[in-house]
Amino acid sequence: MKSMFRCPVCGGPLDKQEARYLCPAGHSFDRAAAGYVHLLPANKMHSKDPGDDKGMATARNRFLSGDYYAPLRDALAALALKYCPEHPAILDAGCGEGYYSAALFQALEAQGRTPVMAGVDLSKHALRRAAKRENSIEFAVASVYDLPVADQSADLLVNCFSPLALEEFLRVLRPGGLYFYVVPGQRHLWELKEILYDEPYLNTEKLTPYEGLSYLEVVPVDGTIQLPDPQTISDLFQMTPYFWKTPKSGKDRLDALTTLTTTISFRIHVFRKDTL
Repeated sequence: MKSMFRCPVCGGPLDKQEARYLCPAGHSFDRAAAGYVHLLPANKMHSKDPGDDKGMATARNRFLSGDYYAPLRDALAALALKYCPEHPAILDAGCGEGYYSAALFQALEAQGRTPVMAGVDLSKHALRRAAKRENSIEFAVASVYDLPVADQSADLLVNCFSPLALEEFLRVLRPGGLYFYVVPGQRHLWELKEILYDEPYLNTEKLTPYEGLSYLEVVPVDGTIQLPDPQTISDLFQMTPYFWKTPKSGKDRLDALTTLTTTISFRIHVFRKDTL
């Protein structure tokens, strides 16, 4: 079966077989029992277990499975239906546990379209869950800065809170292809930040033009979520960059909470790759 992925060693096309991926040069990559494949070369791994660890992946999966971010999921699916062609090739760069990947794929299929989709992430722990969430999508351990995907092969690239690897994204997008870039709005998780910091700060919101891309629209997604228990609060906290840079006093205040109501705010920047 033809794969969206390319060999990370020689760049050749990969054939997806029952237990492995194989390129014409004979490079072989075993598929894990969970369904994903490891395409990050050892000399490009900065640790033995890159990306989110098992605990963080579990927390993210538990939180997202509670549909607290369903408004963002649904907005992304609506945009995919609005812009994608009938047979789109889609890449989720930094897909995590596949919550948004699966939503886009399933929304397109429900409307009679025939998407081909792949997702990459550094965390094998996240990808185990992604492959179970939607087994029709290919998932691989890989870096967004060195995507194992052919030049100009994607109709849509989705980047939800992941690093901006613009050169790679432009490489894999077809001329006229779409790029959905999700960033936090100004007051995203404001009430959480009020607990964590003595002087919380607003996120910066701005339009940022990128060479080779043209803006189509910016879609705001705003709302309020109610977290009913300490476990859910902790799960959300582990998903944020604040997890790494919160002072002990803020962490102590968070640990004392039993419930939390907080703002969610996202901005989906929709671009099209220039055709010239």
